[in-house]
Amino acid sequence: MAENQEQRRYRAPARGPHGGRGMAPGEKPKDFWKSFGKLLRYMGAYKIAVIIVMIFAAAATIFQVAGPKVMGRATTELAEGLMRKIAGTGGIDFGTIARILLFTLALYLVSAAFSFIQSWIMTGVTQKLVYKMRKEISQKIDRMPMKYFESRPFGDVLSRITNDVDTLGMGLNQSVTMIITSLATIIGSIVMMLSISPLMTLIAIVVLPVAAGLLGFIVKFSQKYFKTQQNALGDINGQVEENFAGQMVIKAFNKEQGITKAFDQTNGVLYESAWKSQFIAGIMQPVMMFVGNLGYAGVAIAGGFLAIRGVIGIGDIQAFVQYVKNMTQPLQQIAQVLNMVQSMTAAAERIFAFLEEDEETAPVDLIEGDRTKSAGSASDGKTQAGSASAEGTAPAAPAAGAAAPAFPAVPVRDPSFQPAGAVTFDHVRFGYDPGKTIIHDFSCQVAPGQKIAIVGPTGAGKTTIVKLLMRFYDVDSGGILLDGRDIRTLDRHQLRENFAMVLQDTWLFSGTIRENIRYGRLEAADEEVVRAAEEASADHFIRTLPGGYDMVLNEEASNVSQGQKQLLTIARAMLADRKVLILDEATSSVDTRTEERIQAAMDKLMQGRTSFIIAHRLSTIRNADRILVMNHGDIVEQGNHEELLAKGGFYADLYNSQFAGGGIQEE
Repeated sequence: MAENQEQRRYRAPARGPHGGRGMAPGEKPKDFWKSFGKLLRYMGAYKIAVIIVMIFAAAATIFQVAGPKVMGRATTELAEGLMRKIAGTGGIDFGTIARILLFTLALYLVSAAFSFIQSWIMTGVTQKLVYKMRKEISQKIDRMPMKYFESRPFGDVLSRITNDVDTLGMGLNQSVTMIITSLATIIGSIVMMLSISPLMTLIAIVVLPVAAGLLGFIVKFSQKYFKTQQNALGDINGQVEENFAGQMVIKAFNKEQGITKAFDQTNGVLYESAWKSQFIAGIMQPVMMFVGNLGYAGVAIAGGFLAIRGVIGIGDIQAFVQYVKNMTQPLQQIAQVLNMVQSMTAAAERIFAFLEEDEETAPVDLIEGDRTKSAGSASDGKTQAGSASAEGTAPAAPAAGAAAPAFPAVPVRDPSFQPAGAVTFDHVRFGYDPGKTIIHDFSCQVAPGQKIAIVGPTGAGKTTIVKLLMRFYDVDSGGILLDGRDIRTLDRHQLRENFAMVLQDTWLFSGTIRENIRYGRLEAADEEVVRAAEEASADHFIRTLPGGYDMVLNEEASNVSQGQKQLLTIARAMLADRKVLILDEATSSVDTRTEERIQAAMDKLMQGRTSFIIAHRLSTIRNADRILVMNHGDIVEQGNHEELLAKGGFYADLYNSQFAGGGIQEE
């Protein structure tokens, strides 16, 4: 809508594969410990399961680490038996070797069992956590004010449900067990190595700082390329999405060459950053292998001397080499986990920031003077409505010092409230941004069943009035009354149950035509759906479609025409059968003949209902009971069509310009 474009501050984040901003590898949260603490508290319900996972992961690692030393005994026994056989003093004791091997097999089987159980538990915990988080985000969306959605791109919210939750889930599932396993493997390996030979352990440990330093340098150096790659990937996704959706316009203006050039530039950035990041990340394994081989060489030389002197056995050397090898992989895993935890915490930070956003049910923050004015409106609303002149003169301001009403923080549904459709705007003042007022002093009384048209140039505040009536936003001062009751005292859901809307942007979801019409009243029977379609003049074209009422509309409902989509939304409003009807430029995007059909359907829809019509073509609101002419947030004229033309004022200029000047384009 035109008048709220000023308060929109769109930003264009890099988008991931789901259309939203993706989490770059190693992306850091703004406040790591605060966000990490929130995540731990959020996982509080699963803390026992996580502790069990940590115990099982440690146990699995301990049994795994013990294996090489036990296996080394079999190698030592085999070597000593072979020497006895050569010396003629005995032979190989295969029974002892068999027992050692069976014991080793038992160790690995127990380790595998513990590993399987901890993996099964952790996967369950992660999926339950992700399920709970997605559910809370979905429920949060239903409680969010319109201001949030009108000031942010939809891809940002979508990214939190898809990319960020997936990043959190995968990171949590892998990081907990990987940290425990890696640390237990390193500590266990060092303990076992010390039990074999402190000298060889010292040689092996000297290599660790070198490996850690190289690993840290590589990770830090590659991070900037990973971030550039992620941003470029988001840009490419955005370009492909936009170009695919806008092919008709691109071809009509012969912009294929420019689009291709822009894509090539972004693709070049992605290519450069991708090969650099992947190459640098790819050399991590060879570097670690090189450092590990240095450790093997040192261990082998020292072990050979010790074995010759009879200090250790041949099997101990074999086990020691295995432990040195086992230590290099956990180092890589810890480096990966650190990046993973950062990305996971950054994702959690974005998710928690969304879950902590203000909701519609938040307390209404009114200054004392506004409460006073609203109180006067609430108490005198019916009297003012009755005393208004035929031209709809604004009511007198309420007496100063009137008692302030108590607006509940979370209004409770009132089953006894059954409004007839009388609406009062009492000195409404509103601005989307503090200090930037759009509606200055709007007052109007509407009797039940009246047809009120709101017209004016772009940015006059027409759609804003409707948003205030629906409590998508709350007024800064003044009040809006429904049958004499301030709408801020009503539960928002109960309030909106009295309104039906037909908008310029027809919203239909992927489903059957029957389901889209029934969206107005979910419990409606099939016969009621058909009756609503007949009243909206939509039944005939529906029956000509393949499948009729059971025809499935695609994602953008592009398999029906614009006019047909508008008739379906009118049928949906017919079925809803609400007391107050809002028509926001419902015929602005159709041809004249289709407009006549839609207008006829809307005339049926408006019968017996209080109607607010935001007019695009002024010729469609000639039969309105009252026309409110707005400019710069104020009512500059009001009356019926003939009265306003006779005045020769602002409305007459607007009306005549549509025919003399070829038509003006409003909102």
